[in-house]
Amino acid sequence: MGKFKAALASMRLRTLPLSLSGVVLGIMLAASDYRINLWVAVFIILTTISLQILSNLSNELGDVLRGTDTPDREGPMYGLNGGALTIAQMKRMIWGALCACIIFGLIMIRLSFGTLWSLESICLMMLGAAAIGAAMKYTLGRNPYGYRGLGDLFVFIFFGIVSVMGAYFVSSHEISSWLLLLPASSIGFFSIGVLNVNNIRDMKTDAENRVTVALKLGEKNARIYQTVLIAAGWLCMIAYCLLRFFDPWHYLFVLTLPLYIKHLKGVWTLSGRALDKMLPLLVISTFLFSILCGIGFLVFLI
Repeated sequence: MGKFKAALASMRLRTLPLSLSGVVLGIMLAASDYRINLWVAVFIILTTISLQILSNLSNELGDVLRGTDTPDREGPMYGLNGGALTIAQMKRMIWGALCACIIFGLIMIRLSFGTLWSLESICLMMLGAAAIGAAMKYTLGRNPYGYRGLGDLFVFIFFGIVSVMGAYFVSSHEISSWLLLLPASSIGFFSIGVLNVNNIRDMKTDAENRVTVALKLGEKNARIYQTVLIAAGWLCMIAYCLLRFFDPWHYLFVLTLPLYIKHLKGVWTLSGRALDKMLPLLVISTFLFSILCGIGFLVFLI
């Protein structure tokens, strides 16, 4: 594997649709309620992509340094754990992704609020710093939360609540209703689902040096947990649509239901390395779900 291909592999670009699901939904819901600046939307997306790449690179480095990623792992091998990149090269990539997060994030805030020194801007910069910390501390540092069974909570907060409601606020400068917690929770539950499938797949190798919710529950209960997460995500979005004004277009996301059924069938029938294909299926399903949800509310304006 060449250095460039190895770097791309470590960025794990297949995870980007999941990280974009929340912000895209937040932007589209904001556009259905307010007039938004498209350039602000572009930099929300660029900031999110940078954060996800930073998280992926940091997680790989942390797992390698702790000896979690071994040739016996069920998941795919990337640049560093596959031997094509050195630790020094990975650290330089992490610094590059970190700089991109800061630059894109500051431009996003400046475009949205016209200044970096308003109360809103300062609060968003603090939230951005927290997001960067969460992205890097999953497996890096002295006491990474990903090794203490806290990954599910942090994924729910940052991929769900912060992602949807943050993008909505940056786009519109308002939080029109706390009902937005429902679609934000929906994406949060699906995002935990991606992490949970990953953890079910890696239970054998994770058992030696990390704690995950899947390991605490056991394989069968982890599959039940996965079913509950998917059901909760759907119920939250259905509740949001019911509590808003009625329009049949709002339920456009129902078209993705067969994908989620296929995903759950795979979770219950596959194990080990075979579960890996259920990850991109849930990622793409969640991205399509968010797009169709957003379109369903935007169509009302046409």
